[in-house]
Amino acid sequence: MWLNAPDFDQLLGGARHTAVHLELRDTYSVPDEADAVERFRRTGASDLDPDSEYWREWTRMVREAADRGVAIRRARIVSEPVTLYTRYLHAMTQVNVTAGEEVRWLARRDTCDLALPGEDFWLVDSSRVRFNHFTGDGDWADPRFSYTEDPAVVKLCTTAFDAVWERAVPHEQYTV
Repeated sequence: MWLNAPDFDQLLGGARHTAVHLELRDTYSVPDEADAVERFRRTGASDLDPDSEYWREWTRMVREAADRGVAIRRARIVSEPVTLYTRYLHAMTQVNVTAGEEVRWLARRDTCDLALPGEDFWLVDSSRVRFNHFTGDGDWADPRFSYTEDPAVVKLCTTAFDAVWERAVPHEQYTV
């Protein structure tokens, strides 16, 4: 059931139709974002240049997938009032949208009747799932990822994402 997780660029690079991402945490504390989050905390400023060093690799991958016709959707479940990290994400989300993602937000209180996986995930072409694993404080866990093509897990993730997406608010309409 659980296979070695492919590199993300391979996973997204192999997408033909869809790539969806469900984010479930209110705070992430991964080292490569620490300086940017701290700058946002101090100044309210964030990097909105899709071609900056911070964004360049991500926007390249998303643009390439979108140019191939892959629909890329991201849904974020957030507690309200939102955390500093959620405000940081919201401030930068226009870069995701500009690169080719469609992004929606859903208040956690509106998910009580939904069956959700315990971890963030990417679901590609309704057939492959890559889970992201984090520690309690939001840093990467060991291992960072797991991967499966198990039809039951794919179905769970598909159903969860579709239910969240249906209720979620488009980024352009969601305020923090």
